[in-house]
Amino acid sequence: MRLGVCYYPEHWPESMWEDDARRMKALGIDQVRIAEFAWSRIEPTPGEYDWGWLDRAIDVLGAAGLKVVMCTPTATPPKWLIDRHPDILPIGADGRPRAFGSRRHYDFSSPSYFAASQRICTAVAERYGKHPAVAYWQTDNEFGCHHTVVSYSPAAVGRFREWLKARYHTIDALNRAWGTVFWSMEYRSFDEIDAPVATVTEAHPSHRLDYRRFASDEVARYNRMQVEIIRAHSPGRPVAHNFMQLFTEFDHYKVAADLDIATWDSYPLGALEEQWFAPEVKARWLRSGHPDFASFNHDVYRGMSKLPFWVMEQQPGPVNWALWNPAPLPGMVRLWSWEAFAHGAGCVSYFRWRQAPFAQEQMHAGLNTPDNRLDVGGTEAAQVAGEIHAVLAANGDANASIRSKVALVYDYEAKWLFEIHPQGADFHYPRFAFEYYSALRALGLDVDIVPADAPLDGYSMIVVPPLPVVPAGFAQRLADSGAQIVLGPRTGSKTGDLQIPANLPPGALAAVLPLRVWRVESMRPNVTETVRLADSAEANGDDGFARHWRDFIDSDAADSLDVRARFADGHPAYVRSGAFHYFASLFDDSLTVRLFERIAREAGLVTMSLGDSVRVSRRGALTYVFNYGDHAHTLSGVAGEAFVIGSHTVEPQGVAVYRTR
Repeated sequence: MRLGVCYYPEHWPESMWEDDARRMKALGIDQVRIAEFAWSRIEPTPGEYDWGWLDRAIDVLGAAGLKVVMCTPTATPPKWLIDRHPDILPIGADGRPRAFGSRRHYDFSSPSYFAASQRICTAVAERYGKHPAVAYWQTDNEFGCHHTVVSYSPAAVGRFREWLKARYHTIDALNRAWGTVFWSMEYRSFDEIDAPVATVTEAHPSHRLDYRRFASDEVARYNRMQVEIIRAHSPGRPVAHNFMQLFTEFDHYKVAADLDIATWDSYPLGALEEQWFAPEVKARWLRSGHPDFASFNHDVYRGMSKLPFWVMEQQPGPVNWALWNPAPLPGMVRLWSWEAFAHGAGCVSYFRWRQAPFAQEQMHAGLNTPDNRLDVGGTEAAQVAGEIHAVLAANGDANASIRSKVALVYDYEAKWLFEIHPQGADFHYPRFAFEYYSALRALGLDVDIVPADAPLDGYSMIVVPPLPVVPAGFAQRLADSGAQIVLGPRTGSKTGDLQIPANLPPGALAAVLPLRVWRVESMRPNVTETVRLADSAEANGDDGFARHWRDFIDSDAADSLDVRARFADGHPAYVRSGAFHYFASLFDDSLTVRLFERIAREAGLVTMSLGDSVRVSRRGALTYVFNYGDHAHTLSGVAGEAFVIGSHTVEPQGVAVYRTR
């Protein structure tokens, strides 16, 4: 457990660097990320490098006892490079290039940019690969930010055709897989295939899905190139990338497979404003963030990181990029920091050391104000630094593990497929995955978030949000796990080529779950369907309701199932077969929690009733309690001497940490 900060020596007079480094160390900072946007200063003229300023900056930071996270500067190609190779600019769906003047203005498929990136990455890695102060590396910055994963350039289309050849081998195989006989879309060769954009009406869904898969693979290819260069010139130093919060436009599992550390950038207040949450929810958590949002991302990235994951950028105050940008409540920067550590983080790094008084992010807070005085976030970071020592001493293991008995399967392709084939305008996969996660966390359960091909042994409960394409062997692995399995609607509803399975949904899962979904419907946002539980002991006339979607389960198949809940019209809403539980809809939050609680008990798990404000996490020998609410929360059954941080009374925006027997 340690703290870091993002620093931009090129933004400040060199006379400030030494004092900045001294104050960082005094505050409790251990590592500093630099240079991710510094290409124009490193190479101000083509082929002519200015290393002097960066050499001195790294030496100053190292002399202060700070470890450097060195970045490749490829997120911001300089103007001279764009002028030399305008094909670097990505092409939008409107057919126009996205111009120079901000950042991330490059096409992952551009051969010119791939070569230029190889050159600058090699130069930086050769220069600093063995520098004693450089302890870690970061590739690029926030892959895909500002909708830059997909490009429709000639280079991208050419590489897409090669990608299709490798996937299908023959054009006849592609035509069969896509079903191009529909609307007379059959192709005679791969060279006839264009990008699925600018069509009169909906482009072919299988074409669109493959283009998304291809674009995702381009991100992984580009990142792999950088990682290989760094490893060649800086052996033994871990390599990271800073992913974004709830970002789903490429397959993060594939990118993370080449990294040592998955990190992410945590901005709970900006995310609350930009995500799907209803206005009353945004108002409720305006200055704290939703109690499950940061932890959801922690568990996503913990699951794909070989070493303990990091938060590379932690919000320290108001941000500048959301529609509205409130200030965090006092205590929230501290709470967010400890919540990351509770979920397994190895480092929490704040963005940024000092608020910039110029350019696009001048309204984005830092640990210090622009006039170089410690801000509220800086004070709370110092408090966390002081508390870390006590927690490490109590735990006895700096990298103590999280032993979750619940797994949630999370899939990036599912989001793309439902975006292409929503059938209902508000069928939003990340939202539904998050709502399942939030229900589990409200029950006090620690959760591992895993890909569909992950090992499933050792879990007592496995929750699968809507997963349209199930990988080969998935059904048997679920059955062999010995866990209670919860499957959301639309699971197994498509083949990998985006067709309806021959045996209808749930497709291959029918081997372990004998049901047949013969019809579906989507529901408007202002329409719900009553759901009544079959167990009269739990049915109090206010059981809950279904929203967004309904699967119609074949009545003959349902006769062999345990129907645990029905819609008002009598159709099954929730059925069980052995250890498998199938939800035929998305239920309201309260009903989802009640059903998960029942299934968790059947799995032998102990649950809690935490409500919407308090959350509990366990790491090693310690239990962490976080209060997002407006009122104090009282803990019971904990001896006073067990507390490492806080006490039995957890104040609003407060943290308590105690030893677990």
